[in-house]
Amino acid sequence: MTNKTKELPRLTRALLETADDMRAGGLIDQEAHQKITARHVGRTAASTLQQLTPDEIRELREGAHLSQAVFAKYLNLTTGYVSKLERGASRPTGAALVLLNVIRRHGIEAVAL
Repeated sequence: MTNKTKELPRLTRALLETADDMRAGGLIDQEAHQKITARHVGRTAASTLQQLTPDEIRELREGAHLSQAVFAKYLNLTTGYVSKLERGASRPTGAALVLLNVIRRHGIEAVAL
């Protein structure tokens, strides 16, 4: 257990220990284990978010068959910012980076209005 789990209530610590044992015993996979631990301990953004290259951002947009304007609307960004991301003039951060990672994992339908 990490130092952070020592601050948690006894029941939560027991749950996390059980989840660790279930993962070690092969009863749950890594993804399920991460969901359980993230829900109770938290997860750092750096460990879950991956930076996207300009080409990857363009591929996400084009794969969804969207213009820059429509893609920007889904992400609550300006068209100019999406253009900068695709040209490499800016790198996505904060909410934009989170949404781009969601789209990469689950498709545009995950953020479509």
